[in-house]
Amino acid sequence: MPIMKSPQQMDRSGDVLYAVVIGAGWAGLGVSYWLARRGLRHSVLERGRIGETWRTQRWDAFHMNTPNVQTVMPGDRYEGTDPYGALTRDQFVALLEDFAGRNGLPIEPDTAVSELTHENGNYRLTTSSGTHRARNVIIASGSLNRAVRPVSSDAMPPDIYQVDASGYRSAADLPRGAVLVVGSGQSGAQIAEELAQAGRTVFLATSRVGRLPRRYRGRDVMIWLDESGFLDLRREEIIRSAGRIPARGVLGSEHTISLQALAAQGIALLGRLTGVVDGCLAFADDVEANVRFGDEASDSAKRFIDEYIARAGIDAPVPVPDPAETVQWHRPDPAINSLDLAGSGITSVVWCTGFKGDFSYVKLAGALDAAGQPIHKDGVGVLPGLYFAGLDFGSTRKSGIILAVADEATRLVEHILGRS
Repeated sequence: MPIMKSPQQMDRSGDVLYAVVIGAGWAGLGVSYWLARRGLRHSVLERGRIGETWRTQRWDAFHMNTPNVQTVMPGDRYEGTDPYGALTRDQFVALLEDFAGRNGLPIEPDTAVSELTHENGNYRLTTSSGTHRARNVIIASGSLNRAVRPVSSDAMPPDIYQVDASGYRSAADLPRGAVLVVGSGQSGAQIAEELAQAGRTVFLATSRVGRLPRRYRGRDVMIWLDESGFLDLRREEIIRSAGRIPARGVLGSEHTISLQALAAQGIALLGRLTGVVDGCLAFADDVEANVRFGDEASDSAKRFIDEYIARAGIDAPVPVPDPAETVQWHRPDPAINSLDLAGSGITSVVWCTGFKGDFSYVKLAGALDAAGQPIHKDGVGVLPGLYFAGLDFGSTRKSGIILAVADEATRLVEHILGRS
């Protein structure tokens, strides 16, 4: 079992740990694993239970987007009978608990950090269970744990039930009536499909997000993307080509999800939500462009894989048409650019409009940017001894998903040792 320490054991003024890890998700546990392997005295502070964010910010039917064979922690390998299946939310939490227990990682549950400061050359962490001091701090509390809503949410009528993707659990929890899902990224597309399959009338306000096929040329697409180097594209290159970090492409856990396939299931596709006035919703005239953008992103990824297959001389099957990509979609005529909430029967809105990290407890001058997000280079903070693990797109496309944990956790621990 993980090593648990009482608040009394940790609140000792002269006790300075080599390192403190904030967060016991896959990133924090990965760093803890390598710290333990190096024999470095540390503690992992978790505001709730191991994998708390996975427990409380994922819907009931959530599945991982990496296949089982890739959903492994450092030092482990998949030995099950379903390598290309996908773990459920609860199965993934169990995987994290088992990993922490087998490796005897020093987890302190129910220990929320309220303030991180400097004191006498070390870091001082004020928590719900006492004060901790450490030479190094690795923040692994997540960069996608605070939902972001547009200002349109404030203009919704008071009788409309509103929930973020992180608060949504199942269709049964929503009031009777039609549902508007705002945002067609990973969460929005999957939740919209789940609601439609539950028999709900669903309106989906789309956005400019790419997508990926679930399988391609005989293999799970994530296997190809990892092997081909697609996921190794540097953060700097992504920003240089796109001007910003784009949303991750939509990837269904068991099958390809495209906007046109969602429409074929009866979901009404709308453009980007632009405003709400007196119970009337306004949408941009961009749904056709959003469908096309998703298609182009999928085609681009497949071309990358094709080029890798040819370059490496791999004997792979020829591409097979994917029903989710070949299904026909016809733009409504006239296009739906406005919608009356009452007239459409919409009683609920699920906001799938993105997340950011909550680093409000970091009280270190210069550690965060004007938006309150980490300033770092490949997870190494600007202050000596300050690190960030598990940041989405922190170093490469792979950063922020479990595929990155082994390499990135090792690199951070080696940097800590090098600093010493």
